[in-house]
Amino acid sequence: SSGINAEYGGNMDAVTVYFRENRALFKYLLMGLGAMIIKVLLDFIFKKPKAAASPAENKEGDTADGGLFADKVKEKDDVDDANFYYSQYVTSDSDKSHIPYSIPRYEHPTMLTRAKEFYELVNRRRSCRFFSSEKVPRDVLEKCILSAGTSPSGAHTEPWQYVVVYNQEDREAIRELVEEEERMNYEKRMGKKWLKDLMAIKTTFVKEYISKASAIILVFKVPYYDDENGVRHNNWYYEASVSISVGILLCALNNVGICTVTSTPMNCGPALRRLLGRPDHEKLAYLLPIGYPAETATVPDFKRKPIDKICTFIE
Repeated sequence: SSGINAEYGGNMDAVTVYFRENRALFKYLLMGLGAMIIKVLLDFIFKKPKAAASPAENKEGDTADGGLFADKVKEKDDVDDANFYYSQYVTSDSDKSHIPYSIPRYEHPTMLTRAKEFYELVNRRRSCRFFSSEKVPRDVLEKCILSAGTSPSGAHTEPWQYVVVYNQEDREAIRELVEEEERMNYEKRMGKKWLKDLMAIKTTFVKEYISKASAIILVFKVPYYDDENGVRHNNWYYEASVSISVGILLCALNNVGICTVTSTPMNCGPALRRLLGRPDHEKLAYLLPIGYPAETATVPDFKRKPIDKICTFIE
């Protein structure tokens, strides 16, 4: 201590000596602290403001993927009974009987003809946004929706609910809600890249087809259901199941000469669900205006990818 004091003139206390000896260390510490403060200030100054929320803002993940493999109603004993597969599942007797199954077999020329005819049929399907006011018969629509209901689903839970709105007043109210959210989407939520991809279609937040079409089909995905005893059960893979079902519906509608456009109304699912009096656990997946194309209807001049661009055969 006396040697250090002597080195610095003999009049410095131990604290001062310590800081002198370690001034390089403190220099770097202060530089790091200063950099952190500057970064925080810059982030605060240049932080992008969030898009304004709206009354119909999605607070429940209606338009999110929802987690295809998520267990929405995991039972309390799931964690405890880790060996359920071996202890009960494998040894149980199924209460669902199996029945014989077969489908028609065709010779190769017939198969190829049928495949070509079906391709030509579905290849005429286009997303139409211009409809006539002529009403689509309900009995025809029922058969199309029954066709959609033949879709496979996780554990055969059929996790879809189709809501058909013919009423003009309700369709006007739906259009108002959708356009309110779509205006915000186009003006604030969508980025430049998204809008650039839409330029060829030139869609806007004005959705006239919602009120002009013969009817609207709103497709709700149902994550779970309660049985007659009040016990809650999962609807497994409900996201994928509903999407497959809607794909079949599009083919069924096209088959009878009815057109539509698949829309996924961002952020207004809860408001539309309340408007239609649907249960809280149902989530809006698709909104499909349906009808006959107007005489002046047009569609974008798009070409579809050839087989080598959409399929890889591994033989």
